[in-house]
Amino acid sequence: MPYRRCVAAALLALGIVGAGLSRADGLVGCRVSGLPHEVECGSISRPLDPANAGGVQIRIHYVVVPALARRKLADPVFLLAGGPGQSAIGVAGAMMPILGRLNQRRDIVFVDQRGTGRSAPLQCDEMRREPLSDETDPELQIAALTRCRIALEKLPHVGGSSGLRFYTTTIAMQDLDAVRRQLGATRIDLIGASYGTRAALEYMRRYPQSVRRVVLDGVAPADMVLPASYSTDAQAAFDAALAACEGAPACAAAHPSLRANWRALLASLPKSISVADPRTGRIEPLRLTREMLLGAVRGPLYLPALASTLPTAIDAAAAGRYEGLVGLDSLLSSRKGTQLAMGMHFSVVCAEDMPGLAAAKDRPGADFGDDLGRLYARICADWPRGDVPSDFYVVPPSRAPVLLLSGGADPATPPRHGARVAAALGPLARHVVVPNAGHGLMGLGCMRDVVFRFVDAPDDAGALAVDASCATQIPRPPAFRPEAPASGSSR
Repeated sequence: MPYRRCVAAALLALGIVGAGLSRADGLVGCRVSGLPHEVECGSISRPLDPANAGGVQIRIHYVVVPALARRKLADPVFLLAGGPGQSAIGVAGAMMPILGRLNQRRDIVFVDQRGTGRSAPLQCDEMRREPLSDETDPELQIAALTRCRIALEKLPHVGGSSGLRFYTTTIAMQDLDAVRRQLGATRIDLIGASYGTRAALEYMRRYPQSVRRVVLDGVAPADMVLPASYSTDAQAAFDAALAACEGAPACAAAHPSLRANWRALLASLPKSISVADPRTGRIEPLRLTREMLLGAVRGPLYLPALASTLPTAIDAAAAGRYEGLVGLDSLLSSRKGTQLAMGMHFSVVCAEDMPGLAAAKDRPGADFGDDLGRLYARICADWPRGDVPSDFYVVPPSRAPVLLLSGGADPATPPRHGARVAAALGPLARHVVVPNAGHGLMGLGCMRDVVFRFVDAPDDAGALAVDASCATQIPRPPAFRPEAPASGSSR
C-alpha cells in the first residue's frame, strides 16, 4: 500500500477522516468528531522508555486547529486535559467555543497524552459492565481493574509487565515538548484543566524557557495526594451545600429536616433497593452502600446548578425514592470508564499520589472517610509504579505570567490548592477565586473573555492586570424545586 494510503487508513481507523495533503511538518488535513471544520492532524514517534531510545516506540497523536488570521501569532495554545486519563482531542469540540477568540490569531493544539485517546491508549473496557448492580460493586470493580492491568501489559505499546511504569506526567511532558519542537514553536501558551494543571506545572518546571503564558483552571498540584484530598475537599463542599440550603429561607422551609434525613439515610446503609437504571429505564435490584451514596452526592457538587438538586434528592431518598440520587450519580464506574483511560489514570495516581498517602496532612471527611484511599491502595499494590523525579513535588517560581482559577464550591480542586501554588509561583502568578463556582471556570460567563485577554495581552504587566471581577459576584443557584403535577395529572 503506498505511503499516503497507509496514512489515510491509519487516520480512518482512529476515527479521523483525512481531507488534505500532508504538510512539510507532517500535518495532514482531517476532520475530527465535535469540530465542524477541517483541522490538521499529526503524530510523533516517541520511545516508551525515554532511557531506551531504541526500544518500544509509541505514537503521540495531536490535532491543530489552525488560526483563522493569515498573519497568525507565533505562540500556539496547548490544551492539557483532565483526569488523569482524559483525551485532549476528545474534548476539543467542547473547548473550542471557549477558546474561539484565541483561535483568531493562534493555533490551538490538542495533544492526547500518552495512555489516552489515540496515543497508545490504556483503556479499560472491562470497566463497562452490566447490570447496574455490578457497576457499583467495589469488589467487582477491583476484579475488573485486575483483568484490565493484565490485558494492558500484553499490548504492544506497553511491552510487558513493566511498561505501565512509563505513563507518568513527567514523561508525558517530554512528549509534549517534542510536539512543540515538531511544530516549530519557540514558546507556547499552556491551558490546563484539573489534572491538566499538574501537567502544565510539570512542563513549566522542566521547560521554563518554552512557556509564554499559563492558565491553570482548577489547580491540582503534584503534592495534592488525590485519595486524601478527595475526602477532605468533598466533605467541605458537601457541608457548604447543606449550609447554603439552611441559610436560604425558601430552601430551609422546603427541606426542614435535610441534615436529619441525610444522617438517617447514611445510618440505614447498606440496604437492598429497587431502582430504575437511568440509562435503560429498567427496574433493577441494587445493594445501596455508603460508598455509592457518597459518590452520588459528590458528583453534582462539581456544578452548583446540579448541586442545587441535592436537597430534593436527599429528602426523596430518605423517604424511599432513590431515582433522583441514582440519576445524579456521576461516579458510576461504567460512565467513568468511558470518559477516562483508567489504565493511564492508575499509572499516574499510583506513581505520583499514593507514595504520599501515609504522610498526607488532609484528614478524612466525617462522612466521606478514607474509603477511596483504601480502594486505591488495593489497586496500586499490584500496579507497576513509575519513577518520580525528586523535585517533582516542588513548584519553582515562574518565569511566565500564570492565571490560576479556583471555584469556591469545587469539591475536587478548591481554592486552598490554588493559593498554595500561587504563593510558590511568585509575583507573576494571579489567583482568581469565584466563591460560588464549582469545578472548571473557563466556560463560566465572562471568564472565557478573561482568559482571552490574559493570553492575548502584549506584555506581562497587561496580562496580570486583567480585570476578572466580572465573575466574582456570581450567586449560588437557588435550590431546585420540582414542579407540582398539573391539575388532573394521573401522576
